[in-house]
Amino acid sequence: MTDHDETVDRLLGLKPGVVSIVDHESAWADAAAAELDRLESRFAKANVDEQVRGYEHVGSTAVPGLSAKPILDLLVVVDDIEATTVLQPELESMDYERRPNDDVPDRAFFAKGPASNRTHYLSITPVGSDCHREQVVLRDFLRDNPVAAKRYERHKRHLAATHADDRNTYTARKASVIDELLEQAVAAGYELEER
Repeated sequence: MTDHDETVDRLLGLKPGVVSIVDHESAWADAAAAELDRLESRFAKANVDEQVRGYEHVGSTAVPGLSAKPILDLLVVVDDIEATTVLQPELESMDYERRPNDDVPDRAFFAKGPASNRTHYLSITPVGSDCHREQVVLRDFLRDNPVAAKRYERHKRHLAATHADDRNTYTARKASVIDELLEQAVAAGYELEER
């Protein structure tokens, strides 16, 4: 087992359906960067990287100081969602499992880690899609606005305390605050930068 694997085992993982918000770990950024590097390398070696436009660490674990569920949220940004068909075998060889999409348009969703302890969520989404734009804009806004990030954290902790065994309700009740934060971000001029 590598040092990275030990860090992942120690700092990441959550049972399905359970909600637990933990204090931010600075090692999350390193673990995400290492995983994104592995994905990029694997796709390049398999010659399936021609449609990949970028790799992103998103979600609360990507915001320094923000408490979060201990699961890394990653994006693989592609030209077209059909790229999933060539990327999926490589993801499966890296222990990612395709999961239901939960009604998010323009996204293919994968989870990594044993079913009893997920450590990574990965979304494949087209460049400029709502999924891509919202994930990056929210992350960047929260990174730049500690007051908004703390408000979001308080809301998540409250929901986690009242819905610890019901992740679906937690997620649904978190949506209105995310929508408000996205509205604030857009009003403040945050937008998806072309890369």
